[in-house]
Amino acid sequence: MNDTTPQTAAGKVLWHFSMSLDGFVAGPNHEMGWMAGATNRPGLIEEYVTTTGAVLGGRVGWDEFGANGGRPYGDDWTGHVFVLTHHPQDAKPADGVTFLNCDLAEAVRIGLEAAGGKNLEVLSPTVGRQLLELGLIDEIDLHIAPVLLGEGIRLYDNPGSRPIHLHRADSADPGSEVNVRYRPTTIERPQPSNAQ
Repeated sequence: MNDTTPQTAAGKVLWHFSMSLDGFVAGPNHEMGWMAGATNRPGLIEEYVTTTGAVLGGRVGWDEFGANGGRPYGDDWTGHVFVLTHHPQDAKPADGVTFLNCDLAEAVRIGLEAAGGKNLEVLSPTVGRQLLELGLIDEIDLHIAPVLLGEGIRLYDNPGSRPIHLHRADSADPGSEVNVRYRPTTIERPQPSNAQ
């Protein structure tokens, strides 16, 4: 399968995640150890370091990762992080992080302004879902990891909602399916018995 063309810094609102083949972006309790062993194409991380001007996330993700010193792309990325929360007063502060208690459209406006013409990257399944429903996501960029989790935090979890149809970027047929092919590596097949 061909990968998409490299990401560009075009002032987009970009919902970006690595995701398991069965649609989870985190395991139960936001566990991320499942990503061990998955590899990105060469230059992918550097691509996002140079094209991302700001990041918008949610409070749960911040409390799990950011509050302990984690930053998107480690120390290589120097942009500003915005965290949407209803309770900014009890959030653990950090350099380069602003806690926002505003509506989603205002959070996007603030984030895009801070991104300075680069992309505003949305790193929250909840915030991304809400922005998508409001028509505020320009592009969804997914990296499908070769793993099935079976449970966890879904990229898009909205029971009872109507389907949201998407067009593939970088495709002559924007409604075409993506075909992927994997082989299980962790399932042991029963050995035939030699009993007589």
